Formats: sequence, structure tokens, C-alpha cells
Amino acid sequence: MSTTTPTTQTQSPAERLSVFRERRAQSVVAPTGSLALVNTQWIDSEQTIWGVPGRWAPLPTGESGLRVIADAADGIVIDGQLVDGEAIARGKDAEQPSDIRFSDTVTGTVIASEAGSYALRVWDAASEGIQQFGGIDAFDHNPDWVITAEFRENPEGTTLGFEHLKDNGATREEVIPGEIRFAKDGVEYNLAAFKSGRALQLVFADATNGDSTYSVGRFLFVAPNPDGTITLDFNYAVLPPCAFSYAFNCPLPPKQNRFAVAIEAGEKNVLDREGALLHG
Repeated sequence: MSTTTPTTQTQSPAERLSVFRERRAQSVVAPTGSLALVNTQWIDSEQTIWGVPGRWAPLPTGESGLRVIADAADGIVIDGQLVDGEAIARGKDAEQPSDIRFSDTVTGTVIASEAGSYALRVWDAASEGIQQFGGIDAFDHNPDWVITAEFRENPEGTTLGFEHLKDNGATREEVIPGEIRFAKDGVEYNLAAFKSGRALQLVFADATNGDSTYSVGRFLFVAPNPDGTITLDFNYAVLPPCAFSYAFNCPLPPKQNRFAVAIEAGEKNVLDREGALLHG
């Protein structure tokens, strides 16, 4: 006798969404999940970094990563070697990024900016956020916000400037592969999404922000269909990483991605164990 597990083909949309949300809740409390990030510090001179030992300094222009100066007693291990003197921590833009460990729960990664500067991100698998996490509040499945849109490819190299939460109004140019067009309730929409790996990342805001959902906005990851359409299932809208940790710097919705209506679908807010806002 054998048992079978329901597949995505036999599950209802609400059941599939429930599985997705369970996995989301697990992912944000992972050792390098959104709730584990406790610091992101950009390095432009030799300096200390909050939360971890050692002194950290930039490398010559064009080299990936950061230089760290530490004693063996500091317990910093990079790529399996205890640092006693100086070592190089390669960035995530390198062919083989470095593995950085400070303790059983605290690790690090080096990230790069478009301008070529580097920062150390500090992750704590036992962070206060993880310990206080109660869940991600979300709307029930809402079929009204499953949209079939038209996807029109842009000329190669088309970009759009996106502001980020901590960039004081400066914009970063992101490649926009195509236009996402649809009409709903008599309103025409033309949305912009940028590439995120093999998917497109839609950063959007709506009338629920700051009321029933996180104030900054939300993300939706989508991909064009072979027939030239694109499915926007806002039930899978997720909170940006900055809703979980202040150490993230998230992109903000551009003007054309700001809905005047309430999109009552997807994730709402991060809650603590008492059911209050985790970062209220």
C-alpha cells in the first residue's frame, strides 16, 4: 500500500498559497534569512564593524572584497582558516565568495555596490528578530487580484531609476525588460519590473500601505508566459526584506507602480509572538 501527496495540480489555489506561506515563514528565520540580518556596514576606510570583532578595510580599486585585521583570539574564520594577522574576505561578486564565521550563530557576507564599494553584512541565526518572530500576517486568498496582463518587450538596455529607502532620493538604474499592461475596473496600468535572477521583480505600492500593510510597499516576482502574457497573482505579493530588518536597503515603488486602489491580497506585516508589529 502506498500513500500519495497532493500535487500542485490537484491542490486548490488557496492550498497552494498556504504551502507557499509556510515556506516563506521558514525562510525568514533561516541562518541567512531576512530576520537574521543584524548589520550592513559599508567600508570606505579601516574601521570596526558593530557586532563583530576585527578591523575591516577596503581593498585596492578593482579587487573584490574586504581586508580584515584580527588576532586569533577574535575567533574569525574565513574560508575555513582562523585569521591571525590579515586576511581577505572575497565579495559575493567574486567567482568564489568567502565564507565568514564569527561564532556558532554569527556569520558574514561581503556585498558590492554598483560603484564598486563593499560592505559587510552580519547575520545572526539567534537574532532578536528571530527570537521574537510570531508570523507573517496576510490576506486570505483573493481571486479578484489574479490578473492576466500583456507583456511587451522593451528595446534592449531600457532602464528606469529606482529610489532606495536609505539613498536620500538618489536613484539606481535597473534594466526593465518589458512593459506590463492591463486594465482593471476601468483603469489602465503600465507597470515596470526589473530583472531579479530569472524572474522579474515588481515593486509596488497601493492604498493599503501604512494601513493594513507595510508602509513602504511590497514585492511580486513574476515571469512572462510563452504566449506573450504575464500572470500577476498578487496573492503571492511579499513583504520586502526591510520589513524584517532595518539593515536592508529596499527599492521603492516608482510612480507607475503606485496603485490608488487597495490590493487586498498577499502579505501584510511582520508580527511578533504577541501578535503586534515586530517593528512597530
